[in-house]
Amino acid sequence: MRLASRLRHDRRGVTVVEFALIAPVMCLMMMGLGDLLYNMYAKELLEGSIQKAARDSAIQGGAQQTAEIDSDVMEMMGAIMPRPTPNCAPTPPSGTFCSTRQSYEVFSAAGPEPFNDDNNDGQRNPTECYQDLNRNGSWDVSPGPGSPGQGGANDVTLYTIKITYARIFPVPRLFGWSDNNSVSAQALLKNQPYATRADPTITWKCS
Repeated sequence: MRLASRLRHDRRGVTVVEFALIAPVMCLMMMGLGDLLYNMYAKELLEGSIQKAARDSAIQGGAQQTAEIDSDVMEMMGAIMPRPTPNCAPTPPSGTFCSTRQSYEVFSAAGPEPFNDDNNDGQRNPTECYQDLNRNGSWDVSPGPGSPGQGGANDVTLYTIKITYARIFPVPRLFGWSDNNSVSAQALLKNQPYATRADPTITWKCS
């Protein structure tokens, strides 16, 4: 009885047991936070890289140097994945990138077609006039596909790059997620007026 009483009140080693219970949860939380921060770092690095690349693409001759400009972006991403290869598959492997360029005549063509919000309700009603930028006879809430490539002088280009890299923490695998992660960035800039171009004709429709 005396021995049982001593054992019941002996709390030596409790801290070790408690730590063994809490440590796995803490490690998972720390690795999850690390994965999130690494994703944010990759996103910010790509955003900064593509902005410079978009400006280089907008000058005269940029349309003929897209491969070199993409290569410069990937060189800046060397901290995330060295020597990435181009791959635009729906589910690309790690260590790859996909770049696309779509050009438009004006900035507004890269978004919903502008309209006159006569009643200030924030949405386009059937009687409100709109700019038929793609000349299809109807108002489009989504931007048109544009023309592939960098376009010419004074064109507006939507430059998009997506990278896929291997995660550095194994936490997503525990939830059945992919070991790879993808982040993308976009830049919308107007090409420099290095050549003359007739202003596009914008048609207004009210039906």
